[in-house]
Amino acid sequence: MSQVQGHSARKHPFHIVDPSPWPFVGSVGAFVLAIGAVQYFHDAPPWLMLAGFAILIVTMFGWWRDVINEAMVDKAHTEKVRLGLRMGMGMFIASEVMFFVAFFWAYFNSALMVSPGVTEWPPEGIETVHAWGIPALNTAILITSGVTLMFSASALKKGNRGSQLFFLGLTVALGVLFLGLQMYEYGVVAFGFTEGIFPSVFYMATGFHGFHVFVGVCFLAVMFMRSLKGHFGPGREALGYEAAEWYWHFVDVVWIFLFVVFYWWVG
Repeated sequence: MSQVQGHSARKHPFHIVDPSPWPFVGSVGAFVLAIGAVQYFHDAPPWLMLAGFAILIVTMFGWWRDVINEAMVDKAHTEKVRLGLRMGMGMFIASEVMFFVAFFWAYFNSALMVSPGVTEWPPEGIETVHAWGIPALNTAILITSGVTLMFSASALKKGNRGSQLFFLGLTVALGVLFLGLQMYEYGVVAFGFTEGIFPSVFYMATGFHGFHVFVGVCFLAVMFMRSLKGHFGPGREALGYEAAEWYWHFVDVVWIFLFVVFYWWVG
């Protein structure tokens, strides 16, 4: 009764969240992970780093579970709240764009001979990766995955649950295939991370993109599991699904730029 009265007495459309342990737990996990990583880089055992990572994983599960409950059980995601969450996701993706801009900046600072220490690009002795092999195949895979995800989102809006799950599962599978091919490429590439500016920027940019693909695959896999539980459908909130779609298309676009700059342009 008091809960109903509380909802009826609320004079605004915003969600005032209940006290949560997850911000504190997450900060502890990040601190432990950072300290453990520094020690691990100095030849200490990895256990402290893994403990911090485990705390962060628990935080993610617990915090996101609470957000799902706010939407599905508490019905707290009003239109104003959804607008704020969309804005937050948009600003997060914008920050990720600037993250990759830093790598492109470092690349072109040398590629366009702005750096006085670089007189040839790629540097002498660097055998670049052939663009029309695995990189081109991975480009086709990611573009296809973006299309299958759009088909899945369209099926969701139409209430076609079978098609929605099929195309979403296919998108996840394509993401996993991309990661497998990139790992294989790293195993056969002709240069190492510490062999100059080109290898360093190449591995940092493509490697962090691979990490973002991994995060996107996890994101979409969670949406697949939520779809199996009936969390999405006509008349039901699909904000998490929408955010996953935004993120995956961002990953696709970044890869196209990476392919053009790191593979095709120097290949």
